[in-house]
Amino acid sequence: IQIKRTFEEKPGLKPIPNPVLTFEQAFQNYPEILQEIYKQDFKKPSPIQSQAWPVLLRGEDMIGIAQTGTGKTLAFLLPALIHIDGQPTPREEREGPTVLILAPTRELALQIDKEVSKYQYKGIKSVCLYGGGDRREQIKVVSKGVDIVIATPGRLNDLILARHLNIINFSYIVLDEADRMLDMGFEPQIRKSLFDVRPDRQTVMTSATWPSGVRRLAESYMKDPIQINVGSLDLAAVHTVTQKIMFVEEDDKDEALFEFIENMDPNDKIIIFCGKKVTARHIHTELCLKGIESQALHGDRDQSDREAALEDMVNGSVNILVATDVASRGIDIKDLTHVVNLDFPRNIEEYVHRVGR
Repeated sequence: IQIKRTFEEKPGLKPIPNPVLTFEQAFQNYPEILQEIYKQDFKKPSPIQSQAWPVLLRGEDMIGIAQTGTGKTLAFLLPALIHIDGQPTPREEREGPTVLILAPTRELALQIDKEVSKYQYKGIKSVCLYGGGDRREQIKVVSKGVDIVIATPGRLNDLILARHLNIINFSYIVLDEADRMLDMGFEPQIRKSLFDVRPDRQTVMTSATWPSGVRRLAESYMKDPIQINVGSLDLAAVHTVTQKIMFVEEDDKDEALFEFIENMDPNDKIIIFCGKKVTARHIHTELCLKGIESQALHGDRDQSDREAALEDMVNGSVNILVATDVASRGIDIKDLTHVVNLDFPRNIEEYVHRVGR
């Protein structure tokens, strides 16, 4: 793990705070937060949490370069809850939500929303805004009053332009999986949405990689950020993953895959990544015909079906998920044992994110 100022050091900046080793060190002044952490039965902070909490609780901007599954959501979420309660204007007098968390996909946005719902703190409420969800219902929840908005760039832009949300109210902004948002072409929407953002905000950015586009975004929206790198900055797959390559003819791929599945242990849990939706549908259908339970996650499925597919995989109802790259970022399935790349991804960044599940 490495921690530093991202850009050149300026005179007068405070030294980078020391990491915390325990939850008590980080949140000794916030007993209600500690109680919520104890309920989750965590043993100790993850490396990124140890470094991030002192930085964010001091009000600094932060960039976290870390893979999925490192605890980065909680790293920015708990300071966000404290930030909401600590603002000088009472919550009931504010003109809108205080915290904005931008995520590249609805799956990741919903996963963050689920994480928020685990922590009951001062009656703080959140809403998840994404395309494919009920727009009218989302607007209704926003108008009733929420503290945290979790959104995909498209739907956020839509509601800002329709004047259902005012970006000027947000004082704590998170760009989660920033590299993925840029890969998906969301940079114009992000810049449009954040055009009127208030200058005294606190900004957090997370990314699995550190390409020039993410660096440019940081230069545009962040003030003297502190950067935390967990693992190597070089584009490399997670070091705890064993990678094996099988050379097979294109026509023999299905047979090799089904042979692998038939030899799985009962407790194995796998994601099969396909390059096209049609391939994912074909594999899912073939598994059904063989009497093998599985779920599918791709862009042709309704939002409710995609959510159900992911939930089935997370809770263990099924052990096989057939997916396109919609599932390769941000989705953290705890006890995954294998990732099968049936088709090689379009670029090496996508490969890193696939195997980092």
